[in-house]
Amino acid sequence: MDTPISRAEHEEFARRMESENQRLKDEDARQNKRLDLLEESVREMSALATSVEKLATNMEGMVKVQEQQGTRLTTLEGRDGEMWRKVVGYIVTAILGIVIGFVFTQLGM
Repeated sequence: MDTPISRAEHEEFARRMESENQRLKDEDARQNKRLDLLEESVREMSALATSVEKLATNMEGMVKVQEQQGTRLTTLEGRDGEMWRKVVGYIVTAILGIVIGFVFTQLGM
């Protein structure tokens, strides 16, 4: 501190410091706003991830139910096919019986 500074120099220094402090405050406000937006975005992504997880769980359940329904449908379809085959078998047996009976009747047996 060899030479004292003048009042004008001191006021100029104080104005510059005040200006710099204001610039830093403005920068902090901008950064805080950016952080707020980023935090909101992270919250939204977290909510989306949770929703996707719930959706995946529901889809797994639906797949299991569809597999069970597919098995039941196959069983029901097979049942109709079995009934049809039995009916056709009975009809064929009846026709063969009639034909054999007719043939034996013609032969006199």
